[in-house]
Amino acid sequence: MNENSNLKRGLKNRHLQMIALGGAIGTGLFYGSASTIALAGPAVMLAYLIGGIMIFFIMRMLGEMAVDEPVSGSFSHYATKYWGRFPGFMSGWNYWFNYVLVSMAELTAVGIYMQFWFPDLPQWIAALICLVAITALNLINVRLYGETEFWMALIKITAIVLMIVLGVYILLGSPQPFPDNLSNLWSYGGFLPNGVWGLALAIAVVMFSFGGIELIGITAGEAENPDKTIPQAINQVIWRILIFYVGTMVVLMALWPWKEVGMEASPFVQIFMSVGIPAAAHILNFVVLTAAVSVYNSAIYSNSRMLYGLAAKNEAPKFLGELSRRGVPVRGIFVSSGITLICVALNYFFPGKIFMLLMSIATIAATISWLTIVITHLKFRAYCKAQGKETKFKSPFYPFINYLCIAFLLSIWVLMTQIEGMDLAVYILPAWLLCLWLGFKYQNKTPKY
Repeated sequence: MNENSNLKRGLKNRHLQMIALGGAIGTGLFYGSASTIALAGPAVMLAYLIGGIMIFFIMRMLGEMAVDEPVSGSFSHYATKYWGRFPGFMSGWNYWFNYVLVSMAELTAVGIYMQFWFPDLPQWIAALICLVAITALNLINVRLYGETEFWMALIKITAIVLMIVLGVYILLGSPQPFPDNLSNLWSYGGFLPNGVWGLALAIAVVMFSFGGIELIGITAGEAENPDKTIPQAINQVIWRILIFYVGTMVVLMALWPWKEVGMEASPFVQIFMSVGIPAAAHILNFVVLTAAVSVYNSAIYSNSRMLYGLAAKNEAPKFLGELSRRGVPVRGIFVSSGITLICVALNYFFPGKIFMLLMSIATIAATISWLTIVITHLKFRAYCKAQGKETKFKSPFYPFINYLCIAFLLSIWVLMTQIEGMDLAVYILPAWLLCLWLGFKYQNKTPKY
């Protein structure tokens, strides 16, 4: 191990663009969308649009700080510098915990998707194979991570675009004329079958889909030209949301009655099987499997970098701040990957039962990360004003949008208490924050003589 080396700036512009795209497309969209469709019906597309717009503004706040100071550890570093030591400690460890949960959810999804082809294959075996393979890949160097993520994200993006095109072709080729060919959008209880309340609950669930989009800030420490690449990647978030979330939901809801979408497999796969295109269903299952592996790949990457950043601030054990000769935080990778082995055990003992719980706890952890970004950005801008400093990539509508985002994120917690299966995550939130506080106090305790 080389203690004095730095993270290598081995991520090129194309890597960052695809990492940003890949971070926005994962199991939350491909599998978790089934639960949001049940809550909102065809209005699920509005849920993704509203949630996505709020996330875009949060990403602009992170982008302003990341361009000004591109470092490993990202918003944990900024929280420590501009807000205080505990917010930095809390956000770093919370983000790591969040992505451990996301890792577990993705591994669970891998097992579910593999059963589409191999119904008798235990979920835990597929999860274990994925864990070992992706961990080995991340141990080599950051360029290989970036290259792998580039191609897996490209598969996801290409497939979604082709799926939208195929869906539109089916709709236009329907014997029913317009607008009857789109009648599934309003024929089963209307566009808002469960009212505005159903839409509000769906927004709370869709927020899991956006977890990981802030990964672009984590990559800043290894980007070759952060002044140029970070703004480009972040500014493209809004059209990605319009195409990949809203666009896919419009097509899916128009193709098939919303009431008939279940949780047995990805809604994408179910719908294309149902309209009589089995080959498309097999291709899509490969894509959603790739998406789950891709997000797990990003989770291992970001977790190891967050541990490295925490160790650099003496907020994690020192050995996690050491790098290999290739500039890879190997020990952070082993620790992060090793803890997700718990998921393999959970899938062994409780197959098919843990995805919703993991998703809800990960959503709570993600909202803590986003709240930290929003509040830290307020502190950051106040600091810049006091110093007479101009930033290169200003977040729009400051400070109004910051307060709106805070209110929105807090409302997500309230809404989650009203959803069976997600309410437990809200109730354990105080216990989790207490654990972080105790960890902070223990880490900072002064020796007594």
